[in-house]
Amino acid sequence: MKRIAIQLMALAAASVLCAHAQQKIGVLDMQQALISTKDGAKAVADLRAKFGPKDQDIQKRSQELTAKQEQYRKTQNTMAEAARASLERDIDALSRTLQRDSDDAKQDMEADQQRMIQELGAKMMQVINQYAVDNKFSIIFDDSGQPNNILYASNAIEITRDVVALYDKAAAVTPKAPPTAPAAPPAPKKP
Repeated sequence: MKRIAIQLMALAAASVLCAHAQQKIGVLDMQQALISTKDGAKAVADLRAKFGPKDQDIQKRSQELTAKQEQYRKTQNTMAEAARASLERDIDALSRTLQRDSDDAKQDMEADQQRMIQELGAKMMQVINQYAVDNKFSIIFDDSGQPNNILYASNAIEITRDVVALYDKAAAVTPKAPPTAPAAPPAPKKP
C-alpha cells in the first residue's frame, strides 16, 4: 500500500513537472554511478582484495566438508561404530564452524559495503545536487532502487555518465595500487 502511494506521488510530481515545458527530469542509476567512479572502482577492488581470500578459504573448507560427507556416505555401512561416530562428529563440527565463519565473513563484507556506500553516496549527492542546479533539472529519479517507482523514463534523460565524469573530475583521486597478497606456499607434490 505504501509503495503504491509513493508511485502515485512520483507520477503526480512528474505529471506536474511535465506540464511545464521548461522543466527537466533526469534519471540516474545510482548504483551504477557509484561503482563507475574512480573512487567506487577502487572501493570495489579493495573489497575484493580484502574478502577474496576469505571467500576462497570458505570455498576450500566447503569442498573438504563435502568430501568428508561423501566419504561417510560411501563407508557408513562398513565402518566400525567408533570410526563412524568420530566421522559424524568431525562432519558436524566442520559444518558448524564453516557456517559460523561464512556468516561472520558475510556480515563483515556487508558492513564494509555499507560504509563504502555511505561515504561515496554523500559525495555523490553533492555532485548530483550541483549537476541538477547547473543543468536546470527540476527532479532526478534514481532508477536503481527496489522497487522501481518509475513508470516510464526516456533514455534521452539518462545522466549517469555525465554525473560519473563530473564526480571523477571533482574528486580527482588517484587510485592506489591494490595490495599484493602474500605468495601462497607451494602445494605438496604427490608421489
